[in-house]
Amino acid sequence: MTKPVRVRFAPSPTGALHIGGIRTALYNYLLARQTGGTMILRIEDTDQNRFVPGAEEFIIESLKWVGIAIDEGQSVGGPYAPYRQSERKHLYKKYVDQLIASAKAYYAFDSEGEIEAMRIRLKAEGNDNQQYGIHSRLSMRNSLSLSEAETTQLLESGAPYVIRAKIESGHQVVVNDLTRGSVTVQSDTLDDKVLMKSDGMPTYHLANVVDDYLMKISHVIRGEEWLPSAPLHVLLYQYLGWQNEMPEFAHLPLLLKPDGNGKLSKRDADKMGFPIFPLTWKDPHTGEVATGYREAGYLPQALINFLAFLGWNPGTEQEIFSMTQLIDSFAIQRIGKAGAKFDIQKAQWFNQQYLRGKSNEELAIYLMDSLSKENINCSNAVAEKICGLLKDRVTFPQDFWLQGKFFFKAPTSYDEQVTNKKWTQEAVTVLTQYANQIKKSDTITADVAKSILEKVTSELNVGTGKILQPLRVSITGGASGPDLMATIEVLGVEEATKRIEHALKTIPIK
Repeated sequence: MTKPVRVRFAPSPTGALHIGGIRTALYNYLLARQTGGTMILRIEDTDQNRFVPGAEEFIIESLKWVGIAIDEGQSVGGPYAPYRQSERKHLYKKYVDQLIASAKAYYAFDSEGEIEAMRIRLKAEGNDNQQYGIHSRLSMRNSLSLSEAETTQLLESGAPYVIRAKIESGHQVVVNDLTRGSVTVQSDTLDDKVLMKSDGMPTYHLANVVDDYLMKISHVIRGEEWLPSAPLHVLLYQYLGWQNEMPEFAHLPLLLKPDGNGKLSKRDADKMGFPIFPLTWKDPHTGEVATGYREAGYLPQALINFLAFLGWNPGTEQEIFSMTQLIDSFAIQRIGKAGAKFDIQKAQWFNQQYLRGKSNEELAIYLMDSLSKENINCSNAVAEKICGLLKDRVTFPQDFWLQGKFFFKAPTSYDEQVTNKKWTQEAVTVLTQYANQIKKSDTITADVAKSILEKVTSELNVGTGKILQPLRVSITGGASGPDLMATIEVLGVEEATKRIEHALKTIPIK
C-alpha cells in the first residue's frame, strides 16, 4: 500500500525568504495537491545564533501571498505540533542517545583551536582530506580516542562537547533521487558531522531526519545545495533503524544568474535591478530595505507561473498555467538537473500576460487606487476605458497611472523630437482647423474624431499620417501612447480642444 503523500517546506528564519525558497515550497505544494496529500510548514530554527526577528512571520506572509496554503504546521497547528524546531528540543536527545548506545555517534570534546590545528597539520602532510572523520578522529579528543573513564570524567565535570555521527568506513551510500537518479558516494569521503551542538540543540542533519520520520514525511523536495548532505541523512535513517520509512528525495536545480554564470544572489539581483524576495523586507539589524515582488507590482499568479518553469517544464508548448493547471500537470520526473537561468524579462512577460487576461473592470481597481493617492476623482466607467486602452502596453499595475496620467493632467512640456521635426506651419494650420471642427460637437467618439481629422486633412490636401504625431503631442505631450482617437474620446470635446489650442499657443513653429 502506498503511503500518503506528506511534504514539508522547512525554511530557517535567518533572514528574508529568498525567491528560490518560494519555488521549493511551490513544488512541494503542487505534489501535495495533485495527490491529495498534506503540505506542512516547519520552521527549522536550531541555529539560534542566526535567528532574525520577523523572519518567520515573513515566511508565513509570503506563502499566503503567492497562494501556497499550509495544511499543517507552524501558523495552523496539527497532530505533530510543535512545528518550530526550537520547541522540539526535548525530542532529539532520545535519538542521539540511541545513536551513541549503538556506536553510531560519539562525544567530541575538541575546541575550535584543536580542530583548526588538525586541519593545518593534515594540510602540511599533503592530505587532501582535512575533515574531522574516519582518517582523523582517533587523533582527536573524543570518546573514541579516550578511555571510557576519561570520557565519563569529562562528561561529569561539565566539559563542553558536541555529538558527532560515526561514519563507518568502506561503505557505498546510495541516494535515490527522483530528479537525478541514483547517486552513490563512498562513506570514506564523508566527515563525522556534528549532530548535537554544545548548547544541546540538534544540528539540521539530526533534526530534519528525526522530524521527517516523526511527521511521516513521504517526500523531501529541497534545493540542490542539500544534495551533499543527503548521504549522511540516508545513513542516519539506517543507523536509527528507519530505512524502510525513509522518504523519497528530490533535489531541485540551482537558480542561476540571468547569464547562467553562477548561483543567483541578492547582490546579483540588486545589481541588475530586480527583487530577490517575495515581499519587501527591512533588515532589523541594518535597516536596509529590499523591495519585494509584491510591492514591485508582480501579480502572485504570474510569479508562481514563472517560478514553476524554473527547473520544470510540462513537455508541451503551453506557458500560461493557472495554479490548478500546474497541479494537474506537475511531475517531479520532469524537473531538470541543470541550473535554471533567472530571466527577469520572462517574469515581466508573465506579468504582462496575466494583466492582459483581466477584465477592464478588474484593472480599473489598480488605476482607481493610484488616483485615490493622487486625490484625483474619476468614475469607474472612465477608469475602465483608460485601462482598456493601456492594458496591452503595461507590465505592472502601477503602469496604468504612470502611462496614463496624461488623461488627468494636461501636458506642460512636449516631446522635442516631434516638435522639432513635425511642428510645421502646415501642421499648425491643420490642427487649428481640427480644433475648430471638433468643438462644434457636444460629445465625440473615436470614430467621429477620426472622421473629422480625415475630412480636415482632405480639405487642406495634407496626408493624415503627417498630422498624427503633432496631434498626439498636443494632446498627451508624448510621441507614443494608446490609440489616439480613443484617447480623444475619453478626454472629451472640451478637454481635447483646450489641449490642442494650448499647444498651438505654446509650441513655436519650426
